[in-house]
Amino acid sequence: MEFSKYFDHSLLKAFASQSDFKAFCQEGIMYDVKMLAINPAPTAFCKGQVKGTNVLVGAAIGFPLGQTTFECKVFETKDAIAKGADEIDYVLDVGAVKSGNYGYISEEMKAIIAVCRDNNVTSKVIFENCYLNDDEKKALCEIANRIKPDFIKTSTGFGTGGATVADVKLMREYSDPAIKVKASGGIRTLEDVQKLIEVGAERIGTSNTLSIIEAYKASHMQH
Repeated sequence: MEFSKYFDHSLLKAFASQSDFKAFCQEGIMYDVKMLAINPAPTAFCKGQVKGTNVLVGAAIGFPLGQTTFECKVFETKDAIAKGADEIDYVLDVGAVKSGNYGYISEEMKAIIAVCRDNNVTSKVIFENCYLNDDEKKALCEIANRIKPDFIKTSTGFGTGGATVADVKLMREYSDPAIKVKASGGIRTLEDVQKLIEVGAERIGTSNTLSIIEAYKASHMQH
C-alpha cells in the first residue's frame, strides 16, 4: 500500500473556518491521503472540494463524547452519508461500557453498521481506550467480531490519552482478522506511525499527516 493511503487526515477543531477546510482539503489531495476526517457539518463542503479525486471524506458521529442517544447517532450517520460521507467513525457509548451494559453497545453498533453497510460506506467504531480497562476492550472486540464493522479504532484524540502500541496489539489479537484496526490520537511522528503499523494498525488518524509524510519521504530519499 502507498504510505499516504494509511492516513485519515483530521481537522476536528470546533473553530475551523471554511477557508481552513478549503486549505485542509487541498492538503489531502496534494498528499493523496486516504480520507479527510471531519465533523459532520462540513461534510458536503469537503465532498465538493475533493470531487474528481480518490480522496474520501469521513464524518465523525457522536463525536467526541459518544454521549448522544442511539436514535441521534443513527440519524447523524444517515444524514452524514446523505451529505456525501464515504466513511463513518462513530464513538460508542463509553458510559454504557463502564456500566457493563454490553447489550446496548451491541444494539448501537448493529444499527449504525447496518446503515453503513446498506449505503456501502466504511464503518469504524471508536472505543476511546483511555477510559477502558483491558477486559472492557476485549469485550468490545468480541461484540465487534459478531457485528463486523470494517474497523475498530483506538481513540477520538479528545480523551485523556490516544493510540498506544499496547492497545493496537490487544485490539489486533482479540478481533477477527477481517476487522481492521485504526490508530488515532496523539500520533505525531513517523516513528509513532511505524510502531503502530508494525503491530497491526491499517489506518492512522492524525492532524500531523503532512509532517509525517514529509519525514517518510526524506527517510526514503536517504536510502
